[in-house]
Amino acid sequence: MGHLSVGDAAPDFTLPGTDGAFTLSEHRGRRVVLLFYPGDDTSVCTKQFCDYRDHAEDLAALPAVVVGISGADKASKDAFHRKYDLNVPLLADEDGAVATAYDMDSKVMGVKRGTVIVDETGTVAYVHSFRFALKYKTVDDLREILEQLPAPGIPST
Repeated sequence: MGHLSVGDAAPDFTLPGTDGAFTLSEHRGRRVVLLFYPGDDTSVCTKQFCDYRDHAEDLAALPAVVVGISGADKASKDAFHRKYDLNVPLLADEDGAVATAYDMDSKVMGVKRGTVIVDETGTVAYVHSFRFALKYKTVDDLREILEQLPAPGIPST
């Protein structure tokens, strides 16, 4: 697809996940945070999703649906989710098509660590990827970003 930018229509997708199949378009009317990450049960990814688990109340208070996306199969996602008792649904992008559509594919890691926020209308409202996969957006970061986005139905200036 090339470069994904704020204001673009978010590519729709359906992926298998730890909470069942997830279809982006079924969440129209709500903001959706897509957390792309390189791999299950790796050091920084484990730290990231355990941090979300440890701040479950704050995460649940965000005005958005939050999901994680990476390569590997659903069995890998299920094992990672179960091992650390994670609270964010993890989606299996086995062929990398969603990562590619969202410009989050990486020749080195398979999937970049990044965040895409889709607004209530299915439009990309925020895109960020880390050059190096050693950092991630915390719950506080996500809250701050969501608070800075225009309210539903109000065009950004």
